[in-house]
Amino acid sequence: MKKKRYILAVVILALAEVLAVACLQVRRQNACSTSRPLVVLCIGNSFSVDAVEQELLPVANACGVEMTVYNLYIGGCSLERHAMNVRGDSALYSCRLMRRTWDGEASSVERVVMDSVSVAEVMGWGNWDVITMQQASHYSGQWSTYEPWLTELIDSVRLHMPGHTKLYWYMTWAYQQDATHPAFVPNYNGDQAYMYDLIVGCNRQVLKNHRFDGFIPGGAAIQAARATRLGDTLCRDGYHLSYTCGRYLMACLWLEVLTGKSALGCTYMPEGMTAEQRCITQQVAHRVAQQGMKSLGR
Repeated sequence: MKKKRYILAVVILALAEVLAVACLQVRRQNACSTSRPLVVLCIGNSFSVDAVEQELLPVANACGVEMTVYNLYIGGCSLERHAMNVRGDSALYSCRLMRRTWDGEASSVERVVMDSVSVAEVMGWGNWDVITMQQASHYSGQWSTYEPWLTELIDSVRLHMPGHTKLYWYMTWAYQQDATHPAFVPNYNGDQAYMYDLIVGCNRQVLKNHRFDGFIPGGAAIQAARATRLGDTLCRDGYHLSYTCGRYLMACLWLEVLTGKSALGCTYMPEGMTAEQRCITQQVAHRVAQQGMKSLGR
């Protein structure tokens, strides 16, 4: 009798373990979106690093959105250099992959770096949903640096991207007023407002000349946030975004523009950020995302 009870107990425990594993799998599946992750490729530089490599996936995960992001990075890379790299199939990029991984019930963002790759090679890796491109910050307000390079880059990318892929233009921001970037004085008279006006003009022209599927108004969001209680404090060195408010704001903006999911009320925030700062950055990102091209004014 005791032996039968022992066997029964072992069977019950085994069944309980199986049920626990099954429940865990269900919880994991429910934590993910019902479809596959949104797969994004950035053809960028350090300003795309600011946008996608730190805060975007944590914000997206907290809002119930699954994303996988690849950032093709060369520091300070201009449209001209991107176009020439594509033309020559130059393996000069560092590709940074950000994706969510699981360990039991807990998830974390995994970052994988693959060096010495080309745009064509990386484009062949994935079934991209979104591809973004941008101008280097020091040329962002200099229209003469955009063409013919932007047209060449767009044509090359469209030739190789899947039919469903959407191409987005990413607007970067004017430097902080106290920035010491070597291009700030010669290109923009050391004047943030002047630089911003030139960037706005160039972005209007880009959107007029090219049929992008979407527009990420990063520069408009940063400028709008500077007019709040946050002030002109969103850059850590005068031009790259701060690790707290700056990158968090940009992550909220990218989430809203790419997915249509509101960042308002997102409970996640990075260490060192206050609840008030979280609220302000979410509100600015939401407002600018809703405005879209209208954020550039008339």
